[in-house]
Parts: sequence; C-alpha cells; structure tokens
Amino acid sequence: MPAQVGMVKVLSVSTSSIFNIGDVYSMAPAASVKTFAGGGSFNTGTGIRVNIDRSATYINDREEVDQSIVNS
Repeated sequence: MPAQVGMVKVLSVSTSSIFNIGDVYSMAPAASVKTFAGGGSFNTGTGIRVNIDRSATYINDREEVDQSIVNS
C-alpha cells in the first residue's frame, strides 16, 4: 500500500543517519570508528581515583582504511 505523506520539516540530518519519505523495505545506517586511549581512560562513576605516573599510547597505523563500508 503506498504511503501518503503530508508536510515534512527536516531540522537536521547527521552523519550515518537516514532520511526516508514513503515506503521502504529495509534501512541500515552504518558507521566505523577507531579509538585509541591510554591508561585510566573510559572510567565512569562517582569517586574514581586513578593514579598513573606515566601513560603513553603510541600508534603506528599505516592502513588508511581498516574495513570499508559499502553502501548497497
């Protein structure tokens, strides 16, 4: 059954999002992220104490693309 769409107001469409008007079978946005972090990173909570004298994160990544995302 065809969709009937009235007025549409688009405020923003961000990265790896989909904007569709009408009938659709399947939608699958895709994104890829590579994260490097040192000691004491990604801590959440109340009253956390992290004592690290020295922390270094050395990155030697020669690949420009690790895994490509293909739009089909």
